[in-house]
Amino acid sequence: MAPHVEAEAPPSPALTSTDSCSDDDEVYDINVPIRAGNKPLRKSSTPYPQYLPTWDPVFFDALPEFKFVDPALRADPLKRALLTPGVTMAPISPKMGTELTGVQLSSLTDMQRDELALLVSERKVVVLRDQDFADIGPFKQQDFANHFGKPNYQPVSGSVPGYPGFHIIYRDGNRKEIERYFEQKSSASIWHHDVSYERQPPGYVTLCMLQCPEVGGDTVVASMTEAYKRLSPGFRQMLDGLMAYHSSERICGFARSNGGLCRKDPVKSLHPLVRVHPVTGEKSLFVNDEWITGIQGWKKEETDWLIKYLMDHISKGHDFQVRLTWKPRTVVLFDNRSTCHTATVDYDGVYERERHMFRLAAMAEKPIPVHQN
Repeated sequence: MAPHVEAEAPPSPALTSTDSCSDDDEVYDINVPIRAGNKPLRKSSTPYPQYLPTWDPVFFDALPEFKFVDPALRADPLKRALLTPGVTMAPISPKMGTELTGVQLSSLTDMQRDELALLVSERKVVVLRDQDFADIGPFKQQDFANHFGKPNYQPVSGSVPGYPGFHIIYRDGNRKEIERYFEQKSSASIWHHDVSYERQPPGYVTLCMLQCPEVGGDTVVASMTEAYKRLSPGFRQMLDGLMAYHSSERICGFARSNGGLCRKDPVKSLHPLVRVHPVTGEKSLFVNDEWITGIQGWKKEETDWLIKYLMDHISKGHDFQVRLTWKPRTVVLFDNRSTCHTATVDYDGVYERERHMFRLAAMAEKPIPVHQN
């Protein structure tokens, strides 16, 4: 899938500003810069300036359907290549999450990567500290992610020049933007699966922290498998047969209305509300705040009621969530199929502190509905 150059693209600075937006404009996720503005806020202090967001004037075609074989299906169930002497695993919570030490992602063999995929499938979130992954460069970083699936080209956020698979998450302390956001919103939480609108959404997602506040800015992750299990049998049976529409139309429209670059036509897909994991066989809710626009065969009022009920259930389910604390050079891999997550904007000096990371999402199978299992 080769991108082609889009005519008359807006400028592509390293830093962004939305200060020119009017006060009555819609606000969106303040953790992700989606507007290619032409006036930087200030000089960045990030130790990784090569990963500041830029907007290459390219356009991406829709990803054609492809055959996906999960690397976890090739793995040794005992993970003997990955879990060598000196490697330790510590649970983050009983239900989900593992902190893995004694492993450097940059030096893993293909067999070890397969076993890491199995661990992520089983534990849903794997955290690795003190990694040199941030220093090996975008070519090797993208190559690592490609082992887990095809790269995702996000339509509106900044990336690394020449490497459109990078999704740069950069919070640069824009006071006016943050204040305007919280005039309209009471929380910055947006529970979501990454780009669930794609025909074959990501399975494995890699996050690498480059710079972050000393305290705060955590990511909260919920097990959608456990969230599904907590519902009554009758309610689960109803959900098992439902299909939901996921669309990127809103974020593309928001970027364009604010003078930004949308590098891919809006994508709309129909996915099951409950999906089956190809590795573990577990059923998980596949529902989120950000991308779902309707439920097939349901009226809007019915859809709104059900989505609100399920998102309240997920957001309040602290006994099937983990809160990930970030430090520079931390890398997190999570299973996008069986988890839902949100960032938090709670750190001191929010107007002055930078939060800078990148995401590499690996596209996987088309979500498997319960009736096809």
